[in-house]
Amino acid sequence: MTQMAAPASRLAIASWALFDWAAQPFFTLVTTFVFAPYFASALANTPAEGQTLWGYATAGAGLAVALLAPILGAIADATGHRKPWIFVFSLPFVFACWALWYTEPGSPSAIPVALACFAIATLAIEFATVFNNAMMTDLVPPNRVGRLSGTGWAAGYAGGLVSLVIALGFLAANPESGKTLLGFDPLFGLNPATREGDRASGPFSAMWYVVFVVPLFFFVPDAPKKANLAPAIRVGLANLLASLRDARRNRPLFVFLLANMAYKDGLVALFAFGGIYAAGQLGWGSIQIGTFGILLTITGTIGAIVGGRLDDRYGPRAVLFGALAILTICGLGLISIDQTTIFFVVKTAAPATGSGMFATAPEQLFLVLGALIGAAAGPLQAASRSLLVQLAPKEQISQFFGLLALSGKVTSFLAPLSVSLLTVATGSQAAGMSAILIFFGIGAFLLGRLR
Repeated sequence: MTQMAAPASRLAIASWALFDWAAQPFFTLVTTFVFAPYFASALANTPAEGQTLWGYATAGAGLAVALLAPILGAIADATGHRKPWIFVFSLPFVFACWALWYTEPGSPSAIPVALACFAIATLAIEFATVFNNAMMTDLVPPNRVGRLSGTGWAAGYAGGLVSLVIALGFLAANPESGKTLLGFDPLFGLNPATREGDRASGPFSAMWYVVFVVPLFFFVPDAPKKANLAPAIRVGLANLLASLRDARRNRPLFVFLLANMAYKDGLVALFAFGGIYAAGQLGWGSIQIGTFGILLTITGTIGAIVGGRLDDRYGPRAVLFGALAILTICGLGLISIDQTTIFFVVKTAAPATGSGMFATAPEQLFLVLGALIGAAAGPLQAASRSLLVQLAPKEQISQFFGLLALSGKVTSFLAPLSVSLLTVATGSQAAGMSAILIFFGIGAFLLGRLR
């Protein structure tokens, strides 16, 4: 690990944290709450078909990330330089996000363009994130890496929330009323009938990223170059293989990494399909789904704070079990809901015309369960880091944090692929989403074997 002569300045640390702020609107607006539901409800023939196709694209991108991100991470450690890599991967990310604008309903190329651009943007931003994460140990001493990581995490939450409020309040409008969530006409004359506000989430994410990633290139010091690319690849792969061998010798750590692999896959799929599922099962548009996303972001922030205190008092393993229990129970509750049903068998009144947002019992229950899921997601990920600190040898802590990131991505295509295949086999969005619960169950089972 590179040793710095002095800690980085506050400006450098703030500029590094802005990367998460810059990147998060893509995950919030495109992947989850605005463009993905638009794809399923306006481009695909049916919501079930939209969920299936989106799942295939997510799985394909996840598989590529799983195969290449660990190698790129090892190369980053061996080469030293990180900012040139971030710049290289930022270019396709920006162009792919911008191209999502050209996916107008009724266009014969809209579906393939949307899926291809989404996959390319996902790959590019995940690869850029690998090199951004690799900069942490060059910015602060080892005993402050966790605090730096948390700062970036908080910046990402805030960026997602602010961008979602802007998109819903000023860009995306209800096609029926023509008004945004705040009751305004969409800015720039965006046409609600052709869903221009939803499609604008792509270019908006691109512009947001370009503006806020710039300070990283100007103010964050890069590590000195240590090796040319070809020898760095050989050294990086050798170090990666050595890390994997060390993990297998430490059985508790190895079991934990497998558990992390399972429940992180489920969490990725849950957030990838949450908006699409709400669009199909409840008929929600971008306004309702975006409002739902704001709620999840707020409860996620609260959950992360409360979860940290519970972690200190009861230990990370107990927090992980609690979070997985909440995610499983609430996930089961979500798939029991449609426009006229809750808990699979309890019938409710159909939504009345002009009744407003979230006026029915299924919608209200969906909000409550979603809020609990948001509150559990933060502690799940934060407690994973805490448990790794307890299990990993102190002299190899950075190495094993790399493996934690690897275990969270190496099979990240499996849960989305499972959702897609089960949706195709059953023709049901709810049945497809039930696959996610299996991944949470596997994670809990492996944690139970951890001593």
